[in-house]
Parts: sequence; structure tokens; C-alpha cells
Amino acid sequence: MLGERGEDAKILSGGQSLIPLLKLRFASPAVVVDINRIAGLDTLAEEDGGLRIGALVRTKTCELSELLRDRYPILSQAAAQISDPIIRNLGTVCGSVAHADPQGDWGSALMAAGAEAVARGPGGERTLPLSDFFQGPFTTTLEPTEVVTEIRVPGPGERSGGAYLKLERRVGDFATAAVGVQVSFEAGKIARAGIGLTGVGATNLRATEAEQALVGAELDEEAIQGAAELAAQAADPQSDTRGSAEYKRHVVRVFTERALRASAGKANG
Repeated sequence: MLGERGEDAKILSGGQSLIPLLKLRFASPAVVVDINRIAGLDTLAEEDGGLRIGALVRTKTCELSELLRDRYPILSQAAAQISDPIIRNLGTVCGSVAHADPQGDWGSALMAAGAEAVARGPGGERTLPLSDFFQGPFTTTLEPTEVVTEIRVPGPGERSGGAYLKLERRVGDFATAAVGVQVSFEAGKIARAGIGLTGVGATNLRATEAEQALVGAELDEEAIQGAAELAAQAADPQSDTRGSAEYKRHVVRVFTERALRASAGKANG
């Protein structure tokens, strides 16, 4: 159907991204392709050393998941802070990623966790790192005939921790700014670090210089403050009704510090 209709067809899973676009007349597809009756797309499980999140996994399922709460706390915390219960009950993780809203919480949390999107189309299946997947506001590398069938997240390791911190004007609002952090330790030093930023750029952003500065370091106060400053520099916010650009960078700096401390506490707990 996607091959026949091209841009005139849109995928429907939870509808929490598509329906608002239809209501606002930003999209007017001739065909809506409902994938909810396709079997095998609702997997949420650890397999082969990593986490699989299928195309029909709802945000609420992630919020309630003991697996995510224990092993992937950054994802559990992000899920609990997304919009309101109705959105969480219906909206899907893969749908949010494919929508590519720069205010979307899933994109940043998953990037920090090192996630990849699995896309399937007539040409077969391909795996796309989320850091390369987002091209701009509501724009991805997904082809018109492809569907995101699942998100894959690498296993966090034996000693790891994560946190997702979000500042919003009221419960359920888009983020003024948000930060997701995931760190893994080996021999007392950071083996891997991921930092994702929400609401402070044209896409979900990775603070790559901050990540690189942390790898191989002990997570002391000097490392935390240095990484937080680099994360603030990576942000590219715009002043709006939620706050000035300077204020949003300050939030990124403070939240990065807090999230790194919380992640270290989880890893050592």
C-alpha cells in the first residue's frame, strides 16, 4: 500500500502523532494504513544482549515495565513524563521516533541509551543509529515505503545507570528543556556515556563532546561539571514563551549534572 500510494499514505499505530496533524490540516493522506492487527510487533523484551521495542509497544507499557525500571531506568523515567495518560495509553515508542518531533522525549532518551531503529521496506531491512536517523524537524532518513518495525537498545552492562530529567511548565507539557543520561562503568571508570537533549534544537540532540570527555574518566565532580558545560554548549535553543535561550542552556547544564549523579548512584546501588 505504501508503495502504491507513496506520500499519500500514512501509517497508524497509536495515532497520537498522526491525528493532531490531520486535525490541524498539516497532513491529508488519501490512505491511512493501520498496522495494529499485524502480529509480532508488540515485543518488549531483552534478547541477544539487548532490548527490543516493537512498533506496537505503547508508552504506558514502558512506564509500567519492571524490566525497564530495573535495567533501563532512563527509558522508564522518560515514559512516565510523556504528556498525559491518554497519550501514554495509545502512543507508541516507534511512532514517536518516526514522527521526529524535536520536542519528543523518546528520541533523546533512546539516543542516550545508544538505540537503533530497524526499518523494513520493499528493499529489505536496515538498521539506523538514532543519532543519524533524525534529519530535521519531523524529518528522518526513513523512506516513504519503509516502516519502523522496532527499536533496539544495547544492554547496559553490569554496572550502569541512567536518568531522564525534564522541565515543563505544567504536567503534560512539552519540555522547556530535558536531558537524558546513560553511563556504564568498568574498573571504576566510565566505559560508555550517552547524553541526549530535548527541546533545545531543531532535532533531538546528542552532546557528543560531553560524552567523549566522560569516557575513560572517573565520575568525580570535575568530570561532571566539565561534561555539563559541554552539554550546555551542544544545545542550540531558541527563545520562546517557555524561556530564553540562555535559560534553557542553564537548565541543560544543571540537569546534566543531576542526571550524571543519579546515574552513578544507580550504577553503584
